[in-house]
Amino acid sequence: MCYLCALLKRTYAPSLMNTLTPFSSPLYVMSKPAGSLCNLACDYCYYLEKSLLYRNGVHESHKSHEHFEPHKPLLMSDATLEAFIRQYIEAQTQPQVLFTWHGGEPLMRPLTFYKKVLELQRRYAGGRQIDNCLQTNGTLLTDEWCTFFSENNWLIGLSIDGPQEFHDEYRRARGGQPSFHKVMRGIELLKKHGVEWNAMGVVNDFNADYPLDVYHFYKDIGCHYIQFTPIVERLLPHSDGRRLASIADGQDAPLADFSVTPEQYAHFACTIFDEWVRHDVGDVFVQLFDATLACWVGQAPGVCSMAETCGHAAVMEHNGDLYSCDHFVFPEYRLGNIHNDSITAMMYSPRQHAFGAAKRDSLPGQCRQCEWKFACNGGCPKDRFCMTADGEPGLNYLCEGYRTFFRHVAPYMDFMKEELEHQRPPANVMEWIKEPHKS
Repeated sequence: MCYLCALLKRTYAPSLMNTLTPFSSPLYVMSKPAGSLCNLACDYCYYLEKSLLYRNGVHESHKSHEHFEPHKPLLMSDATLEAFIRQYIEAQTQPQVLFTWHGGEPLMRPLTFYKKVLELQRRYAGGRQIDNCLQTNGTLLTDEWCTFFSENNWLIGLSIDGPQEFHDEYRRARGGQPSFHKVMRGIELLKKHGVEWNAMGVVNDFNADYPLDVYHFYKDIGCHYIQFTPIVERLLPHSDGRRLASIADGQDAPLADFSVTPEQYAHFACTIFDEWVRHDVGDVFVQLFDATLACWVGQAPGVCSMAETCGHAAVMEHNGDLYSCDHFVFPEYRLGNIHNDSITAMMYSPRQHAFGAAKRDSLPGQCRQCEWKFACNGGCPKDRFCMTADGEPGLNYLCEGYRTFFRHVAPYMDFMKEELEHQRPPANVMEWIKEPHKS
């Protein structure tokens, strides 16, 4: 869900409602039409190993399910696709419905699959406005794909970690081949066909030390909507072959080498903010900065990691299994299957409600007393595996990085908040900074 902020057209205006309205819907499900199947094998990918949950095409907990197709273990069937589209539209409380196709790599499915998507969406729309977005690594984009996206107004999120040296460090094919040039070719095709797109960059132990190189790269390739996602993963072998730890595995799992440190992330975010707030407000939209300003003015941030509660955004695997969140696709967080229970029933179930409320209710005392709680809310629950200063569990690994960032941006956020309250554009901050005593 998080990257959707950057996919939306918006400008800083007296009201933030144009930015935040798409996130007011209480129910959201991201779909995995090819499961974890991908043509790349990025070192830090948290989803590739999810295929181990479906080694025989069937989840361990429901092997007798009649809708499984063992001969197509990672591909969504037509029956599951239709059930998902029908139920998802029926579950919405607003006239706009946003579908997100994710992976793995969703372009591992042929174009005919997505033409079927449009056909089914028209059949079940019931007068609602239907929009689609798709997150891709960009390497499989062609003129045919981009023509389809352009003609049908799809929004495309594209994963790229910065200049070639940084991108190819971790984002490689299964045989070790670099992917940067194929991604850049994909970007050029999106531009050629006028497809709206944004960049999603993973902040890792390598590129975090070069924030301006990364930021200027995005600007140089004409990207105006950027999401930076800090990578934090822990390693813990499981009996089924999975290696990544979940929050349910406790605190002892060691960090993966590619994880960004709190200090690195703070330096990365603060350095880019200093560049952005002086030159690019209103022209370049960085999700972290947009969401922080939303929190400052008392609006919902539209970013689940910074919201008070979560649980409104689930993920559906290729076979119809519904999980509480994209970062919680573990057996203990499986809600059920859409062929047995409706999306509405599962999303409004006591179990999912408890999952969402736990983000707020399990905050340690240190977080509850923190001056930045209104903007942080403890961060993503998947990263809350550390101990507080007084020995209480549940502290976010990136806590000190967030605290440093919020302290750093506070004067500028205060100014932009005041501009909004007086119905003036926050972009005025760029002139305010030029005053001698503000530099």
